[in-house]
Amino acid sequence: MTLTSIKSSLIKNFKHGFFTRQGGASKGIYKGLNCGLGSSDDAKLVMCNRSLVAQNMGTSVNNVVSVHQIHSIEAVVCQKKFKIAPKADALVTNTPGLLLSVLTADCQPIIFADQKNNVVGIAHAGWRGALNGILPSTINKMEFLGAEREQISAVIGPCISKTAYEVGSEFFENFIDADEQNKSFFSFNSDTKKYHFDLPSFSLNILKDAKISSVEWTGHCTYSDPQNFFSYRRSCNNQEPDYGRLMSAIMI
Repeated sequence: MTLTSIKSSLIKNFKHGFFTRQGGASKGIYKGLNCGLGSSDDAKLVMCNRSLVAQNMGTSVNNVVSVHQIHSIEAVVCQKKFKIAPKADALVTNTPGLLLSVLTADCQPIIFADQKNNVVGIAHAGWRGALNGILPSTINKMEFLGAEREQISAVIGPCISKTAYEVGSEFFENFIDADEQNKSFFSFNSDTKKYHFDLPSFSLNILKDAKISSVEWTGHCTYSDPQNFFSYRRSCNNQEPDYGRLMSAIMI
């Protein structure tokens, strides 16, 4: 089973990847590399998939570190494997051998790396986390471990794109109430009377404002590419009972 992952030239000297759904042992609506233990997929198959990711990264599944994602702004420092995954949405470490990971299915997986100071991080950022501050929270925790802001590179992985991200007026107003300038990340469709939100551009803007070294989005839309990506919104539109989760990871 051949796994495929998307890598970035911005992240140098650290093993990392935004894994697609290609490869893996899962079947049916989860076909491929479903790494979500919170899904209703067969847990043995999910663990097999997680092991495949670890092997692809040159380590053991025992070294995979995850958090219990809750769409928060909580970033946690990880120096060793947790006995119980903390409720948080980002991980940072300067400890070699720990494979930091997040799961997504339209939300943004974001990898951070400071090569000079040997500090890495990873975040799960949906609209709520991005709006409330998970990205600066992650950067702050990296600085706590000795990272320097001007040395940090950040890469946004596959997520839902503006074309596919249709939202209502209440969603739009949440962002405008926070900052009037957020209007620039929305467009209005006069036919459907719905807004479209540009989540990756919104986050790229936050990262640029944070004055880190370099930022990019890989440009992959999870919703529009069912062959390569799971998508929560696509599964809802198709009236499917559940959906798979993509894993992204980085390790010193």
